[in-house]
Amino acid sequence: MTGASPAEAEDHAHAHYARHQHDHESCGCGHDHGPKKEFDTSALISARGLTMMRGDRIVLDHVDVDIHPREIVTLIGPNGSGKTTLVRALLGLEDMTGGEISRMEDLRIGYVPQRFDIDRTLPMTVSRFLSLGHKAPRENLRALLAEVGAERCSNQQLSEISGGELQRVLLARALAAKPDLLVLDEPVRGVDYTGEADLYALIGQLRDQRGIGVLLVSHDLHVVMAASDRVLCLNRHICCSGVPETVAQHPEYMRLFGVEAARAFGVYRHHHDHAHGLDGRELPVPTSASPAETL
Repeated sequence: MTGASPAEAEDHAHAHYARHQHDHESCGCGHDHGPKKEFDTSALISARGLTMMRGDRIVLDHVDVDIHPREIVTLIGPNGSGKTTLVRALLGLEDMTGGEISRMEDLRIGYVPQRFDIDRTLPMTVSRFLSLGHKAPRENLRALLAEVGAERCSNQQLSEISGGELQRVLLARALAAKPDLLVLDEPVRGVDYTGEADLYALIGQLRDQRGIGVLLVSHDLHVVMAASDRVLCLNRHICCSGVPETVAQHPEYMRLFGVEAARAFGVYRHHHDHAHGLDGRELPVPTSASPAETL
């Protein structure tokens, strides 16, 4: 709407959404919206029918999401699929055109964003950075760094630590709020291949030890899917979901990422049928599978 005021643009988007809502059975998107599902009362966060319109463009189309305690859910999808918009909606940072979100009472969320905007050249130690906005005793901050395997970074300048160490520091900061749910947007950004697997193993161990739910957003399909309990494949709508093995064989997954991606995941899983704890012990990777859901 060229020249329209923000209010007029918003009215236009809502009107377009209403037409889309009324006519969704013949919208041509190739998936069944079906009747509205009830919220999952056992979930930390439960979303139903999340829809976002920007002008006449559909960003999210009737998306349902549930994340439970002690569950690692990975959100994957091509660029422009709506991953960032969905995460912002779940965090309460962006209003949706339609749909509803139910959160556990007093839900605490720890968030590691995709981009870290603080100037790393500032003269600031890791301990000082962790203390910003927190009044926790210094020994508590050291314990958090030890929990994520970054204790030796405590007195280092932010500018001196590696990309992998920075991600662990950001993870420690997210844990300072004692979250029920961790939301990690591209948590292995700037981390080398070996460090990726180690970081995902750490996330799994934090899930087990703290009993928290985890929502991962990543484009590193093979490693992140192998570290997940459940995968949501998003392309404006949830086109398939389930355990990694079945999602990797789903036609929608293959259409979005290619047959080779599915084969590569199978090869990766075959050669990585265990993980390592922080103490170096081998930990089995769950292999149970249930049919992937198409929504």
